[in-house]
Parts: sequence; structure tokens; C-alpha cells
Amino acid sequence: MAKILTHPAAAAALLAALAVSAPATASAAPANAASTATSCYGGAVTVSYGDAVEFGPYTTTSRCADINLRMVSGDAEFVWACVKFTRVGECNYWTKVGRSWKTIATDVKDGSKFTVPLGVDLEGASARVQIAF
Repeated sequence: MAKILTHPAAAAALLAALAVSAPATASAAPANAASTATSCYGGAVTVSYGDAVEFGPYTTTSRCADINLRMVSGDAEFVWACVKFTRVGECNYWTKVGRSWKTIATDVKDGSKFTVPLGVDLEGASARVQIAF
């Protein structure tokens, strides 16, 4: 759990220290890209294969431009995932996903409703995944 500074003087001192130590170079773009990824992944939902085989429905937001998925635990080596948009009713394409973030749908319009069907590598295997959208 992160601590929140509630004392104004402590918060001001921290901000001043950060301003002094932060370089005033073109490194702002990578930090911005990193913060975008953090906010996208920070809104991820966690679900377990076995509780269901199709998750959702979800609605895309401006938090992420794509729909991303990764395994976080379980005995499966990987999962197969696709995105099924409500307006289409069929999977876009199946993507093999391991323990790193993988894009399973790109350039998705905000407000799109979808579900995520999953499959595991071996019958009876378990997988806990995160979906960021």
C-alpha cells in the first residue's frame, strides 16, 4: 500500500527534491509513454480461467488504445485469447499469451463492448490473467 503525504511541508519538500533531481532534457517522452502504460495496466481486471471461459462484457476506455492481456499465475504455460466485439459477435483472431503483456486487439475505439474468450494449453490447466483495456 502506498503512503500518501498529508503534511503540506513534507509534500512541498518532496516535490522540490524531485524538481531539482529531474533532468530538463528530452527524456519527457519516455516518461510519458511509461505513465501511459502504467495507467493502462493499472486499470486491468483480474480473472481466473476455470471460473469461466469467456470474460466480460467490458467496455473500452480512453485509458488504453489497445486491449492487452497477460497471465499472472496458474499452472498453464500459456493461454489462447481473442477479443469478441459485441457488434461483430465473433473472435477477431486467437493470440498465444504468456506471462508478459500482449496486445490481443489493436487501435480499439473507445466505448466498444467486448468479451474475452480464453483457452489453456492443456485441458485441466489453470490460469489467472489480467485484461487491460
